Amino acid sequence: MDKPTLPDNESVRLETLRSLNLLDTQAEESFDRVTRLAQHIFKVPIALISLVDEHRQWFKSCVGLNVNETPRDISFCGHAILGDKPLIINDTLEDPRFLDNPLVTGQPNVRFYAGHPITLSGGMCIGTLCIIDTQPRDLSSEEVQALEDLALITQRELSIMRLATRDELTDIPNRRGFNLLAERYLDLCIRQQTNAITIFIDLDSLKFINDQFGHPSGDEVLRTFAQIIAKSCRKSDLYARYGGDEFVIMLTQVTINQCQLLIKRIEEAFASEPSLQSYVETLGFSYGISQFDPTVPVELEGLLEAADNKMYKSKMAKRKLQ
Repeated sequence: MDKPTLPDNESVRLETLRSLNLLDTQAEESFDRVTRLAQHIFKVPIALISLVDEHRQWFKSCVGLNVNETPRDISFCGHAILGDKPLIINDTLEDPRFLDNPLVTGQPNVRFYAGHPITLSGGMCIGTLCIIDTQPRDLSSEEVQALEDLALITQRELSIMRLATRDELTDIPNRRGFNLLAERYLDLCIRQQTNAITIFIDLDSLKFINDQFGHPSGDEVLRTFAQIIAKSCRKSDLYARYGGDEFVIMLTQVTINQCQLLIKRIEEAFASEPSLQSYVETLGFSYGISQFDPTVPVELEGLLEAADNKMYKSKMAKRKLQ
């Protein structure tokens, strides 16, 4: 069996995939509709939208399988993302790359595979739309075109979703993107009985920057601050531009001390950022922290409101000292 190699752009590819905030999310009708249609058109038992993560392929939509992921090192889709054309294996037992693959020799007994790469803007291939059969078969040119059409529909759906949940200015999640994923974070905290901490951040004096230096300067401050937050957070942390000059971060399985260390990293990076030195005497940020207790759960809205109120008190205290 040949294990799939890594694409040359693997690190950027993974970053693009994870920026969608789709991994481990619930099923969605817009994607399930595509896999049902693929199953019907090609008359196959299995159709998948597979997202290839670092060590696994995870199925955003799955028809005909009772699992939602398999290891990447035995995946067919791991091979399919290496090119820009469909990967079609007419008979796995006649292909030395796959004939002894566990997915061929055991369940689900793959004998035929066809996967079309799903590529987002910038050429990042994040996964495939694929169809699988337990019998060898061929695809006609018309069927190959149909597979490509379905993959393009999936790509458009992903692009629309990304636009709806990303902040256009800073290219980090927006309020909608944060709220959608934060609800899932809190559900997971309740199931696993783990804590969560929310930090609500508001930039100080951004209005002054806009008035004194112009809105392009204010926009650059927002973009820079967003990147500071992104670089300071762990990969598992959730962060977003919540609106205007407000940002929010949600962390799970952390202590207050760890949370304070994160804030310190952000403060230090903010103070030393070369592009912000012209505004350093004016700029700063205020923050408030609220904790989520899984034994006495509250709604996301209440968690954010508590952190926002603490942030506001901190900001008012600063102004009294000026």
